[in-house]
Amino acid sequence: MVKPIILIIEDETAIVAYLQTELKFEDYIVLTASDGEMGLSVFEQNSNRINVVLLDWMLPKRDGLEVLRRIRKLNSQVSIILMTAKSDIGDKVAALDSGSDDYITKPFEIEELLARLRVTIRHQNKPRPKLYQVSNLVLDLDAHRVTRDGQVIDLTQREFQLLTYLIENAGKTLTRDDLLDNVWGVDFNGQYNTADVYIRYLRQKIDDHFYPKLIHTVRSVGYVLRAK
Repeated sequence: MVKPIILIIEDETAIVAYLQTELKFEDYIVLTASDGEMGLSVFEQNSNRINVVLLDWMLPKRDGLEVLRRIRKLNSQVSIILMTAKSDIGDKVAALDSGSDDYITKPFEIEELLARLRVTIRHQNKPRPKLYQVSNLVLDLDAHRVTRDGQVIDLTQREFQLLTYLIENAGKTLTRDDLLDNVWGVDFNGQYNTADVYIRYLRQKIDDHFYPKLIHTVRSVGYVLRAK
């Protein structure tokens, strides 16, 4: 079995040493970089091998959001978890809008991070049909590509995972707990409205300028993806 590769971009040596020890114990291969420029260099050299990037927000030379945007241009599919001491919801939304798939607030318990990594790797390895279609929306798993009316829709990794879960269960009403458990993992202990935030992101990208509307709110229950 191929070991997943994690790239840690973090300038605090104590945190890096701790994460390296824990991740290697869990059988991950770990690459490290201590500033933004080094992080981009290491990623460019290994972009086709890296499974997950653990990215600190406050970095020397290039800050985390700039690194995040550059990585997204190099590889839109790699999973990126932003590590930040910022707890304000506006900062977290900025991170998600910049292309982060997830965030974890410092200080964090290693068990929480490991749980999030397991969910991310599991989603990457889960066998699924190659192509889904609902109305004029097409999701191609092999190409990691979403189109609507033939127009390519750019999604972050987490948005892609959420849409995949919705389209796999097209016509079925899914609760917020369903979404959190199956997209973020049963060990997720972030904010409960995370599912609502990502549903809003998806609607903006795949529904706002297209017809028919596909993502519907079922009042007091959750959401459903259907053509009518």
